[in-house]
Amino acid sequence: MKGIYRTTLFLLAVLVFAACSRKKNTFMSRNYHAVTAEYNTLYNGNLAFEDGKEELATGYRDNFWEILPVERLDLDENATLPGETKSGNFARAEEKAAKAIQKHSVYVNNKEHNPQIDEAYMLLGKARYYDGRFIPSLDAFNFILDRYPTSNNITNANVWKAKANIRLDNEEIALESLQELLEDVEREKIEMDETELADVAAIMAEAYVNMDSIAEALPYMKIAASNVENNELKGRYNYIKGQLYNRLGLRDSANMAFDQVIELNRKSPRVYMINAYIAKARNFDYDNEDKTAFLTLLNELAENRENRPFLDKIYNQIGEYYYNLDSIETAVKYYNKSIKENSPDQILQSKNYETLAIINFDAANYKTAGAYYDSTLTNLEQNTRKHRRIKKKRDNLDDVIKYEDIAIENDSILRFARMSEAEQLAYFTDYTTKLKEKAIADSLARVKEQQSIANNEFYTKNSGPGGPKNQGTFYFYNPTTVAYGKQQFKKVWGDRELEDNWRRSEKQSSLIAEEEIEPVEVITGNKRFDPQTYIAKIPTDEKVIDSLADDRNFAYYQLGLIYKEKFKEYDLATQRLEKLLTYKPEKRLILPSKYNLYKIYDEQGNEPLATKYKNDIITNHPDSRYAEILRNPNTALATDESSPEYKYNQLYKDFENSKYDYVIEQSDAYISQYTGTDIVPKFELLKATAIGRQQGFDAYKKALNFIALNYPNSEEGKQAEFIYGKTLRSIESSDFVPDAEAKSWKVVYTFDSTETEAAQALKDKLDEAIDAYRYTNMSVSLDYYTPETRLVVIHGLNTKTGGRNFAQALKENKEFKITKPSFEISTPNYKIVQIHKNLNTYLNGENEPVE
Repeated sequence: MKGIYRTTLFLLAVLVFAACSRKKNTFMSRNYHAVTAEYNTLYNGNLAFEDGKEELATGYRDNFWEILPVERLDLDENATLPGETKSGNFARAEEKAAKAIQKHSVYVNNKEHNPQIDEAYMLLGKARYYDGRFIPSLDAFNFILDRYPTSNNITNANVWKAKANIRLDNEEIALESLQELLEDVEREKIEMDETELADVAAIMAEAYVNMDSIAEALPYMKIAASNVENNELKGRYNYIKGQLYNRLGLRDSANMAFDQVIELNRKSPRVYMINAYIAKARNFDYDNEDKTAFLTLLNELAENRENRPFLDKIYNQIGEYYYNLDSIETAVKYYNKSIKENSPDQILQSKNYETLAIINFDAANYKTAGAYYDSTLTNLEQNTRKHRRIKKKRDNLDDVIKYEDIAIENDSILRFARMSEAEQLAYFTDYTTKLKEKAIADSLARVKEQQSIANNEFYTKNSGPGGPKNQGTFYFYNPTTVAYGKQQFKKVWGDRELEDNWRRSEKQSSLIAEEEIEPVEVITGNKRFDPQTYIAKIPTDEKVIDSLADDRNFAYYQLGLIYKEKFKEYDLATQRLEKLLTYKPEKRLILPSKYNLYKIYDEQGNEPLATKYKNDIITNHPDSRYAEILRNPNTALATDESSPEYKYNQLYKDFENSKYDYVIEQSDAYISQYTGTDIVPKFELLKATAIGRQQGFDAYKKALNFIALNYPNSEEGKQAEFIYGKTLRSIESSDFVPDAEAKSWKVVYTFDSTETEAAQALKDKLDEAIDAYRYTNMSVSLDYYTPETRLVVIHGLNTKTGGRNFAQALKENKEFKITKPSFEISTPNYKIVQIHKNLNTYLNGENEPVE
């Protein structure tokens, strides 16, 4: 019986196994694999997938300064390396999806009979999508569309395929497929519920936003916001809708959208509601709307305990309110409160610091403004346009601080120098009297502080635990404390007899009155409190006074140009230049100052003042270059030998002839002569190039940086900035390249700059030798290296050995007998030598490349 029973069980097991085979389309097989896939493998995979999504969402922080993405997820495909995953949960979800496909697919007669397999492919595609692997995710979605045309996941697969294409910057393809999907819904070919419609519309809106087609995105975002049922998404979509309206300049419609977010209140995450309030606040019309009600609303938001995580934004907005009303002191208070909230929003922090920098700049607190600009830069992403703009402002502030300090200090000294001796004595007597009063007040404060400390120590020691029994802490058992107490008693009360009523006022007392506390030993004999100390420092030598005046005048002129050219602060520029002209500066500054004032007033549309300076220049300086420009602004003077254009062209020819010393010296002269005109940046760039040829890479880099910072709006300034930021990077390395990599070589002979004739003679002889040998691919040049050195160079050699053999042949040839020492160098290394002026390093074998 037992044998029959075992045999029966075995046969039943075989029948069940055969019935569940994936190679047979049977009722048992279909249901077994469907149930197992759905409630085991896919169930666990979906759990892991949801955990992974939650993990991504938790670590994501929205940037409310830009239009929000539809999905609150950071899915940068470049954020992970190949083979890596963003989350182990997605890897697990993908693993479970693949396992369901491999173990439970019933694919018989070119047809899938397990209804859960398309679900497995959907999970596979979504897991890859959220893992940032969009191309593999597309494969999964395409597989569903191709293999399972009757699946209920067709619409879903199309939507996810479009999302993956958008992530791959294929917005046009995504929009085309989604538009076809909507057309099928209209034709009733397929059905789509409100949630699916909202999802499709939101994705299409995001595609249009990515393409910067805001007007086309808006209708779809409106559809998404009105059809979505999830309150979190409803708040997000309505906020995005408001952002789109704002981008189109439709302020009222934007505010209505933000009101819809606010009405959701606690149904949607509070972050959307607060940012909706902030967005409405930025749309506030200070001319026509109720400012009192607006401030009340902002204060209520700040006082609401639920809004504590958002105080950084609220305080910033209150600061903006007061800043717009010119209540600068109160505005500064709230900007600082916003900063102290230690906001993780770096854009917000950068705006706080930048506004404080502007406020301090306008108040002429340039050093403080510079510090705030430094803080602004630390909160900005590097290599962005905003970072470069602020960096340039900060760098320009160094010059402002420098020249403002000179102007203020020299103005002050010159003011004292113009005073009579009596006026100087009166001024500094008053000054030192105030210093004495402050010293006495400080001394009184220190005495009171010491007395308070002594009293506190006395009471602390006598009231400690253990009382007299504790000899380690009790006052009278501590000799150091007893001595200190006696000293403090005498200092406050003086020597008094031990008797009744010893504290009464009629008793002899040395209690220090304020008038007796004056630190005589500090004030008496201290030169800091003597007026003559300061009077003695006032210069009396006319040459020194004139030098201070010249430095002050040049500082004012430079400030005028900096404010005009670099900051576009025309009011500050005119203040400095107008004030400069009242000082009767040296002649070279008068004309360019008047011309720049004319340009500023003309730019501002101030015709009376522009005409005043124009007529002044033409009438009082008729033969000047400036007068010629004003009389004939469109006349080309490039051929006029007196014009700066002609002089520039002549100087450029000198540059081509390697007369770098002369070019640098003459450029400086022309820059000084034509200060304030548009030709100056051209001379600056020519000078910088000559410096580079003469002195090498570092000097060239420094000169280019000067041009980029001082002439940012000129073509030459922009060219210098481009070279500085882009071209120099490719030549900044002074490391020599391996000889094995070289395909071209040179033979070089060195000459002192005083041996010009000998160098030219060698060049001529080498030309003859090359002709004699009929080496048509070779040539000779006489190159500038440094002011002290010239190089005669043979070009066109293919190998180092070939160069050495050719030099040896020239030495041994009786016709030429060129015995001067030479060396071989590859063309790339010759370029490095000329750029970095490191020939000695090359010849000494230093910094040799690794072969």
